[in-house]
Amino acid sequence: MLHYSGIVIAVSCFIIIGVFHPIVIKTEYYTGTKLWWLFLIVGLVCIGAALLIANSLLSAILGIVGASCLWSIKELYDQRKRVQKGWFPKNPKRKDEY
Repeated sequence: MLHYSGIVIAVSCFIIIGVFHPIVIKTEYYTGTKLWWLFLIVGLVCIGAALLIANSLLSAILGIVGASCLWSIKELYDQRKRVQKGWFPKNPKRKDEY
C-alpha cells in the first residue's frame, strides 16, 4: 500500500509558498508594510488551528499556511527594501513613503 500524504504535503507546501510570493509583492505595492499585523493574526490562527485538528494532512497544511503568513511579515519588510533599491516598481501613489 502506498502512502501519499508526504507527497501531498510537499506539493501543498510548494504551492502555498508560490502563492504567498505574489501576495507579499502586491501587499507591499498597494499598502506598504501597514498590514503586517494581518499576516500575524492569520498565521497565529492557522498554527493554533493546526494544533487542534486531528487530521494530520490538514493539520500539516494549516501549519504550512501559518508559517508562511508569519514568514511573510519579514518578506514584507524585505520587499520594501527591494523596492527602495529599484528592484521592484514603486507605487506612484505612495512615493512619499519611500
